[in-house]
Amino acid sequence: MNWHPLTTMEQLKELVIRSAEKPQVIFKHSIRCSISSVIKNRLDKEQAPDTADFHYLDLITYRPLSNAIAEQFKITHESPQVLVIWKGECIYDDSHMAINMDDILDKVKAA
Repeated sequence: MNWHPLTTMEQLKELVIRSAEKPQVIFKHSIRCSISSVIKNRLDKEQAPDTADFHYLDLITYRPLSNAIAEQFKITHESPQVLVIWKGECIYDDSHMAINMDDILDKVKAA
């Protein structure tokens, strides 16, 4: 997996703009949560498709950005959490042990 670190509001704005052409995946990870670590390790073993960009957010370090994402896309904050953004909208989100690459890829392909 080749993650793009998500650390600023400006990057979030750019991500939303890019979502008009290509689905954007955000993985919100808590470095303090064992479940989050298990999910990140599972995703790290996967090959990211060229059909989407994958972004990694350390929500402990960048909590205001994590909160802004929840507010912007009108989703409840979870940790860990994955979101698929397409054309400026969150078309899929899931959390905890429900996160898996097959479901993410299904949503990316449908976009």
